[in-house]
Amino acid sequence: MAAHPIGVHVGPGLTEDNELLDGGPLVRAAEMDADGVQVFLGDPQGWKAPKPRPDADALRAGDVTVVVHAPYVLNVATTNNRIRIPSRKLLGQHAQAAAAVGAVGLVVHGGHVLAADDPAAGVDNWRKTFARQAEAGGFPVPLLVENTAGGGNAMARDLDALARLWEAVGEFGAGFVLDTCHAWAAGWDLATAVDDVRAITGRIDLVHLNNSRDPAGSSRDRHAPLVGGEIPTELLLDVARAADAPIVLETPGDAAAHAQEIALLRSATSG
Repeated sequence: MAAHPIGVHVGPGLTEDNELLDGGPLVRAAEMDADGVQVFLGDPQGWKAPKPRPDADALRAGDVTVVVHAPYVLNVATTNNRIRIPSRKLLGQHAQAAAAVGAVGLVVHGGHVLAADDPAAGVDNWRKTFARQAEAGGFPVPLLVENTAGGGNAMARDLDALARLWEAVGEFGAGFVLDTCHAWAAGWDLATAVDDVRAITGRIDLVHLNNSRDPAGSSRDRHAPLVGGEIPTELLLDVARAADAPIVLETPGDAAAHAQEIALLRSATSG
């Protein structure tokens, strides 16, 4: 077995009636021989608070590592009050719901500010998000900020922007998710990305190990299978080994394809 769990993003795993879809995430994990799953707790493009899951007890009690991904619409960095304030509320709701299913962390994108804004305003909005939550006792699960692929006013696209963000939120125990497709799209050098990130954050809590359909520096977030994308597979395996952290695959493919990718990763990361 690999030193860290290797999981696959499986989406909500629920029907519109909040019933398990095809057995739910745990059945999906078994089909792929995965150690973990990453799930949404609601519509990734919606603002509704997550409902209690019918498999919450099983997820919490099982031996499959659970990671929750916050909705994509969340943007606590923005200066737009109509987005930022609901984002903070929904982030707190998802953190509570993530704790209810025994998740090891809640992944959230760094977000961005408007084109006319100083990115420092977005950094400060992130700081305020953590500070206000700290006053209420903190988030019930670790909050894991993920680097993003595009956007000139993004909080976590470039390494220098990440450094400014971490100066503001690092003291609150923020975690970090390294997405290899996003890093590639943003023009990072994947050969040094792990060391570059750790020099800033001091940590990598999770790796989204994804290949890319597009050239380096494209700013395009289109995932490809581990084998066959624009990123050399061996380079991705090097990142997995260097990061020495849990992995979630967000690659396209069916259960058989993901099972092959998991087997490849286990072989590459077992020592």
